[in-house]
Amino acid sequence: MTYTELASTNGEAQTIVETALRSAPPAELEPGKYYAFHTPTGIKEVDLTGPATAPDRKLGVTTVRDAVSFHAYFEKHADIDSEVYADSDRLTITAVLDAHQANAPRFNQHVLKLALRETEAWKQWAARDGKLVDQEQFAEFLEDHLPELLEPSAADMLEIAQSFQATSKVDFQSASRLSSGQRQFQYVETGTAKAGQKGQLSVPETFTIGLVPFEGSEGYRLTARLRYRIGQNGLLLGYKLERPDEVRRTAFADVVTAIGEHIDQPVMNGTPA
Repeated sequence: MTYTELASTNGEAQTIVETALRSAPPAELEPGKYYAFHTPTGIKEVDLTGPATAPDRKLGVTTVRDAVSFHAYFEKHADIDSEVYADSDRLTITAVLDAHQANAPRFNQHVLKLALRETEAWKQWAARDGKLVDQEQFAEFLEDHLPELLEPSAADMLEIAQSFQATSKVDFQSASRLSSGQRQFQYVETGTAKAGQKGQLSVPETFTIGLVPFEGSEGYRLTARLRYRIGQNGLLLGYKLERPDEVRRTAFADVVTAIGEHIDQPVMNGTPA
């Protein structure tokens, strides 16, 4: 093959390659990366590491834990057509910030959710509600929760707890109700030094505690009624909270009211579609 023929063949091959490249479907490049390509005129560089193109709309679910955070985000992103829903069963308040307008649909994909969480103190008192334990365990629980004890005072309840610990080795025989509203327990010492000696221990039949049901919410007063049983295992003690579910519902309703007072949109009962 002569030089002229070889050059002609190479030229035809190059033309075919260029035609194939031009007819190839376009490829989508990923933002945030740097690309380099071989081209007939040299190396072509494409830098996609710069700022990405701004999205055409807001979307996503933002979850907050208190009303203050809900207000801050809502005021920044809401408009007159935003919708707000409260669900007492799920303890959530949900705002659809891009809700449908009256005469025009929107995406319904920019959502703000307040998901309330119970405080540790509330969960611990609720977990012990109605359960009987021995004197030591009951006394330790009272000592661990002195900040929540309102009436009698924390100091008085601490003294009661210490009394239970001091009488852990006695034989409780009976209990009676006093006109003062206390429960009096009669016992007999079983220790070797004081064996046979009798004594009494008086305990409030009801006591008042202060609990914050949800993180970031207000505190509420609850009444706890003393529960006990004298049996073969000695004296077992506990408490029964009065209507804790009602207090929980009230606390949620107060959070809904607090949010409703700071926004123009009505708070509807339910959940969004």
